Amino acid sequence: MRKIFIAGIGTDVGKTVVSSVFTEAFKADYWKPVQTGSFFSTDTAQVQKWVSNTESKFHPEAFLLKQYMSPHAAAALEDIEINLDSLKLPETNNTLIIEGAGGLMVPLNRKEFMVDIIKKFDAEVVLVIQNYLGSINHSLLSIDALKSRGVKMLGVVINGPTNEHSEQIILEYSGLKLLGRIHKEKELNSEVISQYAKAFEYLKG
Repeated sequence: MRKIFIAGIGTDVGKTVVSSVFTEAFKADYWKPVQTGSFFSTDTAQVQKWVSNTESKFHPEAFLLKQYMSPHAAAALEDIEINLDSLKLPETNNTLIIEGAGGLMVPLNRKEFMVDIIKKFDAEVVLVIQNYLGSINHSLLSIDALKSRGVKMLGVVINGPTNEHSEQIILEYSGLKLLGRIHKEKELNSEVISQYAKAFEYLKG
């Protein structure tokens, strides 16, 4: 099973959009191990709406937490402890797209972080970057955190408006490949996701 982890440089940078595009492009299965804010909605439900192929399966979250906050804090409110040892991959022979929650150093508990899920499952990483003031710092710190742990990185996806100066320094410093871009769309729906998916099919190998 090929495992591709969609990570982000922070919260709300477009991980769910990119996860939908990759799920559609690979006709892959989708799994979000840890979901917070489920009182309002879930990313799994959103990806299901956007993915239109009939081969993808959507696996239930291992931890589904109601409050929209850090996983370790949301879990504490429900008297739950997120334990990395208890996380098991869904059973599938298909490529699996795994979506993270927040940034790489978001705590799962007092000792383990989102990046530790990537290491546990030996997944390849696609890092989603959005240009904003501070995004260079967040991007380079995220990349260093992954590289220092020996994580395999496929490359980066830029979500939203282009910033040539920011992107150039990130790509030059990291040596990572720009896999593609997701532009700011007036509306996101299954047709738009499908169009973007065609641009990423080359990664299937």
